[in-house]
Amino acid sequence: MALDESWFTETVDKTGTAFSLKLGERVHAEKTPYQEIAIYRTASFGYLMTIDGCTMVSTRDNFLYHEMMSHPALHSHPDPRDVVIVGGGDCGTLREVLKHPQVRRAVQVEIDERVTRLSEQYFPELCASNGDPRATLYFGDGIAWMKQAPAASLDLVIIDSTDPVGPAEGLFGRKFYVDCLQALRPGGLLVQQSESPLLHLELIVDMHRAMRQAGFAQTRLLHFPQPIYPSGWWSASIAQKTAGGLAQRLEPAAIAALDTRYYNAQTHAAAFAVPNFVAQALAAG
Repeated sequence: MALDESWFTETVDKTGTAFSLKLGERVHAEKTPYQEIAIYRTASFGYLMTIDGCTMVSTRDNFLYHEMMSHPALHSHPDPRDVVIVGGGDCGTLREVLKHPQVRRAVQVEIDERVTRLSEQYFPELCASNGDPRATLYFGDGIAWMKQAPAASLDLVIIDSTDPVGPAEGLFGRKFYVDCLQALRPGGLLVQQSESPLLHLELIVDMHRAMRQAGFAQTRLLHFPQPIYPSGWWSASIAQKTAGGLAQRLEPAAIAALDTRYYNAQTHAAAFAVPNFVAQALAAG
């Protein structure tokens, strides 16, 4: 929703919040079979993609999300070779995953091909690794794909989805987590974007409970800044198939080779240090 033609504003009545960016112009708009996509040129954040009126990705701050949805989880697994990304149609998370040389296969399962094709046009830097021979772009239903995945065939599942409404709603439930658990090898990890700890703590607690009910041995939360999302503070939830501490593969040379803008060994450690009110809610849940 726009306050006037020179501003894009996403209002969230449920949380009583709003976020605005001053616009240059709207450069694209279309309705796909799944959702409404718009692309804007903004005054200070480069291009902005919105889906169903909600901010999804901007040129200026996307690195925060894509780096933190990928590198902490990849460095928390001892040997992540086979990775699937459910969602992630802008391809930024795929690009970050493929920076890791030990990854031998990365499948991106995106339900709406138009998200990827528009990203190739307006966010080409995010799609720079789409031609990597280890990458597969699959356009279809992530829930169905995961249900059909062979048992013990994956090391890491990254759920890089929109909010838990519409096409993404089924990605936030116990039934889907059971299918993910079956597809993971022993020691495998699932990581999923889990909204704002400040505004959506109840959802986060529900997600962790559902992950454990599905059979995951333990869950962890990591958090990071994300200016264009509600509250500017975002999170991802990690579920581990088997009990034991998360691996911490934080070799300085390997991290430097990632060529990241936000992620490093210090931000990795800090991301898992959750505030008291969050830790208490998760422990009670």
